[in-house]
Amino acid sequence: MEPLLDPLRDRAVQDLVPPPHRALDRVKLYPRGIANPPDWIVLRDHLQGEGRISKQDCLLLIRQASDVFRRERNLLELKDPVTVVGDIHGQYYDLLRLLELGGDPNRTKYLFLGDYVDRGSFSIEVTLLLYAVKLNFPQTVYMLRGNHECRQMTSFFNFREETLYKFDTETYDAIMESFDSLPLACIVNNKFLAVHGGISPELMTLEDISRLSRFQEPPRQGLYCDILWSDPVDSDTGSCPEKYRVNTVRGCSFYFGLSAANGFLKKNRLLSILRAHEAQLDGYKMHRWSGTSEFPCVITVFSAPNYCDVYNNKGAILKFDNNTLNIQQFNYTAHPYILPNFMGLFEWSIPFVIEKVLEMIKTVIKPDIADSKRGVEVGSQVKKLQEDVREAKVEIFRNKVKAVTKMIKMFKTLREEKEIIMQLKGLCPDNKVPRGLLQQGREAILGAVDSFSTAKTWDIINEKRPD
Repeated sequence: MEPLLDPLRDRAVQDLVPPPHRALDRVKLYPRGIANPPDWIVLRDHLQGEGRISKQDCLLLIRQASDVFRRERNLLELKDPVTVVGDIHGQYYDLLRLLELGGDPNRTKYLFLGDYVDRGSFSIEVTLLLYAVKLNFPQTVYMLRGNHECRQMTSFFNFREETLYKFDTETYDAIMESFDSLPLACIVNNKFLAVHGGISPELMTLEDISRLSRFQEPPRQGLYCDILWSDPVDSDTGSCPEKYRVNTVRGCSFYFGLSAANGFLKKNRLLSILRAHEAQLDGYKMHRWSGTSEFPCVITVFSAPNYCDVYNNKGAILKFDNNTLNIQQFNYTAHPYILPNFMGLFEWSIPFVIEKVLEMIKTVIKPDIADSKRGVEVGSQVKKLQEDVREAKVEIFRNKVKAVTKMIKMFKTLREEKEIIMQLKGLCPDNKVPRGLLQQGREAILGAVDSFSTAKTWDIINEKRPD
């Protein structure tokens, strides 16, 4: 598509190609007609250049993908070679890198474990590209549902907001309906159970998954909820006082340990559980609860490098080939800058305006303090009551200046470090930045997100299922 015109040649960065100024033409998106799959390579490149597609084509693509998902079973069965992908979370440019490393979809079988949306700013692009790839390769590309593929989570986080910014409510509703159609689990090589979250006290046999009614918003409890939400215990040995322990951090589902995992695997003659759902510093984690000589009974894979632009973690994918497991790690790819929460320029500039207004107020207040101090000096010869009154006024003015000065510093930090603050806000429980952090300045904010373990802890707490 033709990029935006620059007749005055006054763009600040001339060597950066402007984004397309029109939506992708349907003839280019569907060169063989809408009865055939879209050209996913043309779509990939168009979205990579920050292009858009029309609402009509977006709805068409979503509807076509939904039709394919509905024909698939709850529990898929795949044989290797297959590449297993964890959370992507709206990181479109990392998805492009992932597809390069994982293998061309023309000749590579893929299994995606869910969480395609939220957090990142390009969830629409991730969804559209994966749906286009699925339509082209319905027998070799498979997508499972994650806990973020639902109305509750996408409304609490940023996918709904992104969809309304780029399209509208009708498009959002269509995508949510397509998420209701996604399969829930997969058996790989008759040895591995692949799910987004984990196992459940209600999961006895694989047939339990097959019997679920999946075409709905995930319930708040039960097997459907657990396979999207449960976590392995954070323990080197997998020890857990109970077979399943209530997951108080997530706010729903359970923790499971070695006893629960081994019992389920043995009963169903499986080797291991493949899952995503948790950020990992190396992009993956082998839960070797039975010892280093044994194959890990749980494997976690996370495919969103530098998660939320603050984690500094690696992404990873799992490659199964000829009954051999290989792990491919990768680093993040730079992406276009977008103002936090898809703000406009006016919204972005509000802290700057407030900062300047506060500086004006401070300038107005300062002379009052000086006058009041002189009044105290003169009043030292009058009655004690007058002294007390004047001293009280001085103290009031002094406190006003201190308060305004603190506010100026806070809004200056907010203006200059808004991007990192918004990232921090997304990690903090209830989206609340820790008290007093803005007044401490840039170093304190960077320090707050510098630790991977700290950021992960905040993220898991923030990942509580919304009420």
